[in-house]
Amino acid sequence: MDHAQIIIKPLTSNDAGAFKALRLKAILDSPAALWPTYEEEAGLAPEAVVDRIRHNKHQIVFGVFNNHALIGIAGLRREPLAQVAHKAMLWGVFVEAEWRGSGVARKLLETVVAHARETKVLQIHLCVHTENPRAQGLYQLLGFEVYGLEPRAIRIGNRFYDEQRMVLRLDD
Repeated sequence: MDHAQIIIKPLTSNDAGAFKALRLKAILDSPAALWPTYEEEAGLAPEAVVDRIRHNKHQIVFGVFNNHALIGIAGLRREPLAQVAHKAMLWGVFVEAEWRGSGVARKLLETVVAHARETKVLQIHLCVHTENPRAQGLYQLLGFEVYGLEPRAIRIGNRFYDEQRMVLRLDD
C-alpha cells in the first residue's frame, strides 16, 4: 500500500456523494457498529448528507483519500451549549477493509485528535461495539479509556449489542 498517495483532510460538499457511498459500504460491512440502517442512510437527501459533513465550529468530518478515492472517514461533533462545549463526540469511524492494519486509521484518528486540541476540546467521547476488539485496541493505543458500558445499545432484528463508552482527556 502506497502511503505516499494518502491525504487526510476535512470533507467538503463536493465529497458528499463519496461520503454517502462509503457510509453505505460501512453499514454493510459492520451493521452493528454504525447507525443508521442501510435503508435510512440510503434514503438521505443530498442536502442532508451535505449538512452532515459541513465543517463549522461544532462539527467536522475528515476523510482519508488514496489517489482521490475516499477510503476512510471520521467525524467529530460538539454541542453548542457552553456547559458541555468542552466535550466532543467521535463518530462514524470507518476505513476500507483493504487498508485496515496499515496505520491509516491511526493517522486519521490522530488528525481528529489534533483538530480537537486546536479547537480547545478538552475531552473526546466515543462508543464502540463490544465485539470489535480491533477498534477497542486502536482507541486504547491512542489513550482512550473505558468509563462505562451501555447494555443493549443497538438492536438489529432480535439481537442486541452492547457498547463501551470511552473518553480521551486532552487536558491531562
